Amino acid sequence: MALLENDVIEAAIADGEWRIEDGALVRDYSLPNFESAIEFVHSVAGLAEVANHHPDILVHQWNQVRITCTTHSEGGVTDRDLALATEIDQLA
Repeated sequence: MALLENDVIEAAIADGEWRIEDGALVRDYSLPNFESAIEFVHSVAGLAEVANHHPDILVHQWNQVRITCTTHSEGGVTDRDLALATEIDQLA
C-alpha cells in the first residue's frame, strides 16, 4: 500500500472537515453529550473492526472526540485512511 502525496490528500479532503496534522488525517467532532460521544466512538470502532484498520480515538472534555487516521505500517496516509474517514463522516 502506497503513501499518498499531500496534494492528493488535500484534494480528497478539501470539501470536508478533515485536516492533515503530523502526517495523519485528523478530525474533531463535537457531540451533544458524553453518552453520544461514547456511542459515536463505539460506532467508529465497529467500522474499524470491519475494515481491519484502526484509527486513534481520543475522547476529551465531556463531548469531544478526535479521530486520527494513519496507516502506521506505511508511516502516513493511504487510500485506506481516506476510505475510513469517509465512512466515519457518514456516521456523524
